[in-house]
Amino acid sequence: MSASLNVVTLLGSLRKGSFNAMVARTLPKLAPVGMDVLPLPSIGDIPLYDADLQQENGFPARIEEIAQQIREADGVVIVTPEYNYSVPGGLKNAIDWLSRLPEQPLSGKPVLIQTSSMGAIGGARCQYHLRQILVFLDAMVMNKPEFMGGVIQSKVDQKTGEVVDQSTRDHLTGQLMAFGDYIRRVKA
Repeated sequence: MSASLNVVTLLGSLRKGSFNAMVARTLPKLAPVGMDVLPLPSIGDIPLYDADLQQENGFPARIEEIAQQIREADGVVIVTPEYNYSVPGGLKNAIDWLSRLPEQPLSGKPVLIQTSSMGAIGGARCQYHLRQILVFLDAMVMNKPEFMGGVIQSKVDQKTGEVVDQSTRDHLTGQLMAFGDYIRRVKA
């Protein structure tokens, strides 16, 4: 593992004005010294998982690209909204494709989950469903501190597309610092 930690963000939202995208865009500025945070490619153009499609065409190039970047990263931050009390379909689809790869990119990989929503509990139900999914993939999900950004629309500047609420920024900074420590423990 290099001296500087390479962390990638997997965004579970496809919406142009996504509040979760704003959280993800803010993370590089909040990362502690010695941690670089870079976005993974969008999951928006990945076809629905279909074993027949995989058999006929192999894996989509976008999945291969995301998988390779995850393999090369020290850790992954999944930033996602909650849809209908659970994981958005696009994110679940991307994970389903990733789970079929022969060299599992998420197996043994330190993962941090961040959820945000316009509601008060900030995507908590999604976060717990996502944890269940990641258990099967042998991802090493950090438990605490959690980030569930409730009423996120009041904590971002929609013009700049970033988190501006200082308390939220401080919480995200602390979580990234803890994630760096967690990555070092997992990789030791």
